[in-house]
Order: sequence, then C-alpha cells, then structure tokens
Amino acid sequence: MSKEFEIKREIVLEATPEAVFEAVTAGTANWMFPVEMDAAIGGVTDDPKVRAWEPPNRFAVRVEGENGWFNALEYVVEARDGGTAVLRYVHSGVFTDDWDNQYDGTAKHTDFYLHTLGQYLKYFPGRTAAYAAVSGPAASSGEKAMESVKQVLGVTREGETIRLALPGLAPVDAVVDYLNPYFLGLRTTDALYRVFGRNHFGGTVDAAHHLFGGAGKDETEQAWRTLLDEAFAA
Repeated sequence: MSKEFEIKREIVLEATPEAVFEAVTAGTANWMFPVEMDAAIGGVTDDPKVRAWEPPNRFAVRVEGENGWFNALEYVVEARDGGTAVLRYVHSGVFTDDWDNQYDGTAKHTDFYLHTLGQYLKYFPGRTAAYAAVSGPAASSGEKAMESVKQVLGVTREGETIRLALPGLAPVDAVVDYLNPYFLGLRTTDALYRVFGRNHFGGTVDAAHHLFGGAGKDETEQAWRTLLDEAFAA
C-alpha cells in the first residue's frame, strides 16, 4: 500500500550560501553520493528533474512515476552572520511497501548525510573527493553486525580519536565525528569515512567514503572490502 511521506530538517552550516549551493548541486560526491544531473549553464539547467534553480538560495528536484508515485528534494539556503548559512531541507514522496521501516531508514540516513555535508563544508571546503563505496558480505545483515564493525575498528564513543589501520593502507589518526547504533563517521586529514548499518533496515553493513587525498578509490575499496569480509568471516 502506498503512502506519502515528508522529512524536514533545518541545520546551520559553516559555509556561505554559495558554497552550500555548490555542494548540494554539483558536489554531491563530496558528502553523499554522485548524482547525475545536467550541468547548469548561466544559472539555468535543462534537466527535466530540476523544478527550481535559484543560486545560491533554492534548488529543487522531482521525479514522477506511475500511479501518483514521486520523489522530491528541496534545498533552501539563507545567509547568516559570521559566514554561516541555514539550510532548510525537505524530502517528500511516496513509499509503496513497508512504510514505517522505509520512513525510519530514510529519516536516519538524512541526518547522517546532512551531518557529513557539514563536515565537508567545515573541513574540506572547495575540495573535490573521489567517491569509494563497498557493500558488506551477506553475513553483515545480522542484528549485531554494526557493533561487530565498531569493535574491529576500536570505536567506543563519539569525539574520540582512534588509530585507523585498514588492511593494506598506512595507519592514520581518525576522529569519530558521528556515532549511533546505525551509522559511524570517521574523519581523517584527507578523508571522510562513512559506515552504514543498513542491517537495521533489511540490508548489510555498507561503507561509502569521500577521499580528498591519500589512498585512491581502488585501494580504499579493497581495504574496506577486506575489513568487512574478515569481520564477518565464518
């Protein structure tokens, strides 16, 4: 049974409206995942999904399907004193199955992605990331799978600094910038490592990272694939 949903968030970001607008349009791989969209020329885009393009203050996209299905995102950005900006974010649409679980998962993912946006704008402004992503093995779908990953990495609390020793890569210091039962964020001097406990939403523990230097995409993906495979080896 289909049902509409709406998720609203408002956050303060340590960046100008111009930097925020750039991040949520052309720079999504720096904090979320790559999004294909026709480039804007002269402030206008021909992408039919784009419903509002008003740099640097408003951006909206909407995709529609059969039987009234749609998925829509809106970003409204306003300048604040001290070089900061307020972002008002709305994600609306229709879920067709398992409404409660999909809404809960989407809402929790939203908070994690917007946190990562803030980390990018504060610590890596203007830089471009290589995006690396790995899905965990089937064994990482268990109820306590995310806790196993935290234990392997030596993570205990948000705000601590750990020694991140990934298979095949040089050890580095990493700040635990986000931690709850569902997600883990690690920030180094040249990367934002993100771990998603999608085992709580019917999936596996997955990893997606934003690399601003240091190890490349292939090496990083192999390192995290090995770590996850070893963490859940029989």
